[in-house]
Amino acid sequence: MQPAPEPHGRSDGLHLVFLASPLAVRDNLAQMLAAPPLRDLSPDGRGTAELVLAEVLNNIGEHAYPDGPGPVWVTLTAVADGTQCLVVDQGIAMPHERLPVGQLPSTDTALEDLPEGGFGWHLIHSLTNDLTYLRTGGCNRLSFLLPQA
Repeated sequence: MQPAPEPHGRSDGLHLVFLASPLAVRDNLAQMLAAPPLRDLSPDGRGTAELVLAEVLNNIGEHAYPDGPGPVWVTLTAVADGTQCLVVDQGIAMPHERLPVGQLPSTDTALEDLPEGGFGWHLIHSLTNDLTYLRTGGCNRLSFLLPQA
C-alpha cells in the first residue's frame, strides 16, 4: 500500500493506514483521538471529530468494501482554522461519483416507516466545512475541515 497522500502538500500531522473493519476502525479512531492534532482539541471538538470520523470510516467499511475489509488511509493535519482531514480508500465509488446530499428523512413519516440509516451524511455535512469528494486513480478521496469548536 502507498502512504496516504498529503493534503495541501503538508508532511506534518497524523498519518494512519489500516483495514476498514469494525474493530480496526474503532482501534484507529481511539488512536486518532489520543494523538495530535485531535488530542489538542476541546472536549466538544474531539466529540465532533469522533462522530464525523466514525461515520466516514464505518461508511467505507460497510459500503466501499461490501465483500470484506479493504485499506483506508487517514491524514489529519492541524491548520489555522481547525483540522484538515483526508480519507482515501480503494473501494467502490460513491453513487454517481458524487457525495450524498445528506438530507434528513421527512418527519411526516410514521415512526415505524423511518429508515434505519441515512442520518450519517446529514451529520457529516452539518459538522464539517469544505467537504469534497473525488474519485481518481481507482481511489475515493474525501476531504473536509473539522472547524475549531
